[in-house]
Amino acid sequence: MKREEAAKLLHDLADSLARHNALDFDRDGTRLNVRVPDTVTVELELEIESDESSIEIEISW
Repeated sequence: MKREEAAKLLHDLADSLARHNALDFDRDGTRLNVRVPDTVTVELELEIESDESSIEIEISW
C-alpha cells in the first residue's frame, strides 16, 4: 500500500468515528458496523529501528 493510501485509510476511519460514532468494516463480503462509546482508551506506540520503523495505534473500549 502506498503511503497516501494508508493516510486515506486512517482518515476514513477517523471520519467515520467522528461523524457516526461507529466504524464500518468489510470482512469476507459481510459489512460490520461497530458502535464506539463516547469514551475510549487510546495507546500510541512508535518503534524506530535502523532498518524499519512502525507506528501502532490501539483504540479500546
